[in-house]
Amino acid sequence: MEIKPIDFNKPPAEAPAILLPVASSVFADRASRFDTLADQHKLADWLNFLGHLTRAQHEALQSLPAQSPDLPAIPASVLEQARQHHMPPLNATAAERPPVWRDVLRQIIAGLLPHAPEASVPLLTSLAAADDIRLEALADGLLHGEPDPAAAGELPVVAAALQVVFTAQAARLDAMQLQKLDTPGVCPCCGSLPVASLVRLAPDVNNLRYLHCSLCNTEWNVPRATCTACGGDKGLAQHQIEGSNGAMRAETCDSCKSYLKIAYQEKDPRIDPVADDLATLALDLLVDEAGYGRSGPNLLLVNAAG
Repeated sequence: MEIKPIDFNKPPAEAPAILLPVASSVFADRASRFDTLADQHKLADWLNFLGHLTRAQHEALQSLPAQSPDLPAIPASVLEQARQHHMPPLNATAAERPPVWRDVLRQIIAGLLPHAPEASVPLLTSLAAADDIRLEALADGLLHGEPDPAAAGELPVVAAALQVVFTAQAARLDAMQLQKLDTPGVCPCCGSLPVASLVRLAPDVNNLRYLHCSLCNTEWNVPRATCTACGGDKGLAQHQIEGSNGAMRAETCDSCKSYLKIAYQEKDPRIDPVADDLATLALDLLVDEAGYGRSGPNLLLVNAAG
């Protein structure tokens, strides 16, 4: 495992604080990335499956109408209350989930079944037929950080459906209606933990770091060279697989013994925080063995967190 120095450049004051997901492309781009990563990868079959899953997410998101009683807009009063109390307007653990997520789940499964390994077909078929009580229990455990280990095969698909609905809601907001929370490591849109951070490559955000939400795909700006879990700036280091190009690294903190992946678009403009995180599980193993615990989940892999 190779250790890399950390860049201490601070973001300019005019940097966009929050970047909302682009509904037309977020899952389509991720599916394409999974396809690329699967090529000659040791986990090719799994990454290809995740590509199909993510493509089904894209189709489900595009089928959700912009204005729908099943997925109503967030009232202005709720947005204002969230701003006043420094709370996320789409609080994933406090707000009642739109029931349409269960329809999205079944749509995703229908799109996934033609591409699923034969051994997974019974599980997917059973999940599609599950009653509302069972599905809501699975969602509750997932969103509260207490996933049911016995449902490890079902939870990534449940997570995929929840991601679609929360991403749809986030994409319809105005970033100016949101503000970063007092806890910088929590999504200002839905209150979830980040899956990774991304150092972007674009004129208005060049060389700036954004945390990427594990649930709604919102991104929010955080300073470089600070721990995204405890906020400290001491004892930080970045690690990468020896011989890699350094596009995906693990940033560790000796103060709180946590780590989170950090992706660099400068090294690979098409890098994706979710897909590339799952394609670099060997890096997780190395930092886990060194005594660090992961601070944010990847919802497409159960227990992909400390």
